[in-house]
Amino acid sequence: MAENIFVFVPNLIGYARILFAFIAFYFMPDSPLVASTFYLLSGLLDAFDGYAARALNQGTKFGAMLDMLTDRCATMCLLVNLSLLYPSYTVLFQLSMSLDISSHWLHLHSSILKGSDSHKTIDLSGNHILRLYYTSRPVLFLMCAGNELFYCMLYLLHFTEGPAVILGPLGTVGIFRLILWISIPVSMVKSLISLLHLVTASCNMASLDCAERSKKK
Repeated sequence: MAENIFVFVPNLIGYARILFAFIAFYFMPDSPLVASTFYLLSGLLDAFDGYAARALNQGTKFGAMLDMLTDRCATMCLLVNLSLLYPSYTVLFQLSMSLDISSHWLHLHSSILKGSDSHKTIDLSGNHILRLYYTSRPVLFLMCAGNELFYCMLYLLHFTEGPAVILGPLGTVGIFRLILWISIPVSMVKSLISLLHLVTASCNMASLDCAERSKKK
């Protein structure tokens, strides 16, 4: 009897992520604390579905696709909301969305054509930065969490600075703004990695094209 991969534990966690994301989107117009809480919970569960997949030997191609699509769609929806809250920066949010979607889509497509099981499978002889990004779970978590915190804090700051934090001689600052400042460098590095992602995936696709053309000659 065939296994029902749709009820594997990692995929059940993935469905919960989608539910939390939808709750966040529903409350985004006028309940920032509720929306941001569910949005960040959805992102946090991303670490648990991967752990469950490894611990229970329930890693699947469907689960990998579900994971990536949930990440991309959730971030994209938040950026759409930020475009409404900060219209003068819309073009930057559009560029961020375009880079995020295109780099991951092209990388996933090139990985599949090369026979990889997941978009997180990297050729260890390839780019050293991407190799570190995908093989070091602390680095991957830091980059993804920092990037999501940056956008989430931008969203919250439209409504409130949050509780005040005393920074000694520097005075006081709202907790949301403080987290924003801390996460800015991480978000910038994440964007550079996405750009590198896009360039590397493009080179991989070109290599596959050259190999196919050589076979036909």
